[in-house]
Formats: sequence, structure tokens, C-alpha cells
Amino acid sequence: MILSPAVAGAAPLRTARPNPEAELKRLTQEAAAINKSYRGQVQSLEETRVQAGKATTTAKSLRRALARAETDVVRFAQTAYMGGALDDGSLLSFQGDANQALSQAATMSHLASRRASQLNRVRDLIKKAKTAEKSADAKIVKLKKDIADLKRQRVRIERLLAKYGFQTPTGNGGLTPRTVTMRNLVLQNFPMPYGYGCLRPGDPGEHGSGRACDFMMSSGGSVPAADALARGNRLAQWAIDNGNRLGVMYIIWQQKYYDVRTGAGWKMMSNRGGNTANHIDHVHISMF
Repeated sequence: MILSPAVAGAAPLRTARPNPEAELKRLTQEAAAINKSYRGQVQSLEETRVQAGKATTTAKSLRRALARAETDVVRFAQTAYMGGALDDGSLLSFQGDANQALSQAATMSHLASRRASQLNRVRDLIKKAKTAEKSADAKIVKLKKDIADLKRQRVRIERLLAKYGFQTPTGNGGLTPRTVTMRNLVLQNFPMPYGYGCLRPGDPGEHGSGRACDFMMSSGGSVPAADALARGNRLAQWAIDNGNRLGVMYIIWQQKYYDVRTGAGWKMMSNRGGNTANHIDHVHISMF
């Protein structure tokens, strides 16, 4: 006889839900199309996409762990059922090999203990999986909303794009004229003891198209010292103050981004895994 998860004490089977991975893939493609038409990665859209991806991955991982745990619970219940149980009365009246009986009793006790442990783990995983699924669903809803909001702003953003026009890289180190102007002004106004970098061949973003520079505020991925942090703050504010004149599209600094196209001010980024990825050690400036 095979026991169902409900009989074995596990949670009842859950109803199927829409595939969040497929929905995220579709929305990622839609976000990529918006980034392309808006002349570069829209930071608010990318941030929501990253958060949705992390939440979806977490939910998927927990669903797999829950399925494995439920299988173990059913297996333990089947073993206990087929082996039978020995209570005090049956042990006293047992006529066969006493060692075998005691061994069977110990095995059943061990299985019962493991089954109870697995049941508790299943309950915990169910709670975590539900929370993760709700979080993933919420992030995907947020991504849909961000895409819709940007589409509604299309006319305003297209006017902004038209204002600055489209520039291609020239002979100035593979950078656009607008990027060269911005870089030169930054170097004239701010000391750069840790260097800077602009063109990055093969990069799919603005670095690859000659429309972005990174101005380092420390070396080796370390957290900037107090004076360098203050200099980075001044540089980021300078880019905002002069952005309209120069054609600054967005700035990233200290795990925050400021995207001119959305007009939303400074927004936090989720953790990307390190000081350089989080722009803790450098100011990134992208140009229209």
C-alpha cells in the first residue's frame, strides 16, 4: 500500500501556478526593446528586472527543495508501514529472535524521528516557498508596471532624445564627441589619482558604444577613503548640475543611480555582488 503525502502527514499537493520564469523571460525581452529605443539601459527598469530575477530564482530553488523533502516524508512513511510497528506489548509476547525484534524497534524509532524532522522541514519550506512565490509575483508585477510607465512617458523621452540627437564614436579614442567633452571637463575640474576608463570594446552598454566613463575613487575594489568619497559626491552632483548642458543620461555612484530619462532622482540599487559592481569605488557617467 502506498500512502499519499496527505496520509503520510505531509502537505497536500499544491495547485499549479503560472510559470514565473517564462513571464520574466518575456518581460526581459520587452525591457531590452525599451532600452534599445531609449538609447541605453534604463536603470530603474534594469533594477526591477534584477530584483525579479533574484526573487524568481529563490522561489524556484525553494520549490525544488520542498519537492525533495516531501518525497522523503512519503518514503519514510512507506517504510514504517511495510515494516510494521512494535510496541511494549508485542515485544514482551514476541516468540522469535529478540535481537531482531529490538533491531526492528530501533529502526522504526529512528525512522519515526527522521520522519518527524522531515515533516517539520516540509512545514518550514512550505512557509518559505509561499513567501518567496509572493515576492517573485510582486516583483514581476512591478516590472510590468515599470514597463507600462516608461511606455506612457515615451513622448517626453523621445523629445529628450531628439534634443541631444544621436552621436556616433569619432577618432577620439572611440568615444562620441559628447563623451569626450564630458570626460575632458571632469579631468579639468577633478583630480583623478586612481585613474578612469571610458571605452570598453565588446561591452553591450554605453561603454561599448563610447558613451560612458568610469571615474575611480579607489583602487583594487576597496571602499573609498573619506576625501575620495567626498570627491565622488562632488563629481556626481556636478554631473547632475551640468547634465542638461552636456547631455548626461544617467549617473551611478555608491550603489545608487540617477536616470535623467525617468526624472525620479536618486534610487538605490540592489546588491550586485561587490564594490565595483555596486559602483562603490567609481562614479559612472553615461551620455545621450
